[in-house]
Amino acid sequence: MSPPALLRVGLIQTRTPATHAAALGHVAPLVREAIAGGAKLVLTPECTNVVQKDRSLLLPALKTLDEDPVVLGLREIAAQTGTWIVIGSALVRRETGDKAANRQVVIDPTGAIVATYDKLHMFDVDLPTGETARESSAYEPGDKAVVVDTPWAKLGLTICYDMRFPALHRALALAGATVLTVPAAFTRPTGEAHWEVLLRARAIETGSFVLAAAQGGFHEDGRGTWGRSIVVGPWGEIIATLDHDEPGVLLADLDLPAADKARAAIPALKNARAFTGP
Repeated sequence: MSPPALLRVGLIQTRTPATHAAALGHVAPLVREAIAGGAKLVLTPECTNVVQKDRSLLLPALKTLDEDPVVLGLREIAAQTGTWIVIGSALVRRETGDKAANRQVVIDPTGAIVATYDKLHMFDVDLPTGETARESSAYEPGDKAVVVDTPWAKLGLTICYDMRFPALHRALALAGATVLTVPAAFTRPTGEAHWEVLLRARAIETGSFVLAAAQGGFHEDGRGTWGRSIVVGPWGEIIATLDHDEPGVLLADLDLPAADKARAAIPALKNARAFTGP
């Protein structure tokens, strides 16, 4: 039997608090709202389980994936409702080493974790203003791309800064993914300038649906995030979007055969050639 052609997805936009207990109390009602609205697959943002920019407070508070209360709470909701839930990322303590992982978690309708993906690309930058960012000082990057089978389509998993690296999305599409998850906690300046255009570019280049659930607004730790969660179709069209940074739910229906149609019309995945130089 062929998979269903239509998939209703729910993207959760949060303003995640600085503790795990508060984060679960914040996200769980929004997930349940999406499920009540008919979503069969729900995606939450990056840092779903905690947002705390002070690493001296954050790192000691992190749990392993099996112990994290937000992960456990969302696994319970998945099992109760028979829903696929993708935690855009949970910041978790690694089983080995002294660094954390920024980890996407795919939960099936029984509440089981069927796949995880650790963010590949770390945002390490020295700005002309003298400001610096070193994501790699706290987080160990992943080393492999991940594609996940679902009843509807293959999901290709990415997180936030990954969206600036087209080769990752191309590799996921070549591995059969037609739906790409891009959960994020994008900053406000870069969000205003780059958020929509990058997401639409990744959709067009790969002929894929792009699901980008976002953090939004000013968090209790002082961080500002862009919001504007969005679903992009494989032709680059905006299927649905939130035009604000407030917590909320975005529902969208994906016409899944549209990915094959887009790839047939512009076969960039097939037409690419190896080259030498420059």
